[in-house]
Amino acid sequence: MFGLGPMEMIIVGVIAVLLFGSRLPEVARGLGKSMNEFRKGMSGLQDELHSATSGTSTSRSTQSRFNEIDDRDEATAPKFEPPTSEPQPGNSDNA
Repeated sequence: MFGLGPMEMIIVGVIAVLLFGSRLPEVARGLGKSMNEFRKGMSGLQDELHSATSGTSTSRSTQSRFNEIDDRDEATAPKFEPPTSEPQPGNSDNA
């Protein structure tokens, strides 16, 4: 569970008891309810997404529009050209 080994779980449990003490069952119950609501929300979102994607089919005009976008030329960077001569030691601008 969460990639924790038995020793780490024991340490987390001891810290939880120290922090929450007698309120630990209430905190755990609240955490469980929160996780359950989160799962229900995620499940509803997945169902809505699935129904939206399976309910529509790709039309011919949409497919041709995507092909037009994909057929564009890709931008290329300018080609690097090294200098034709090496810098001269006497021609520096820092002097």
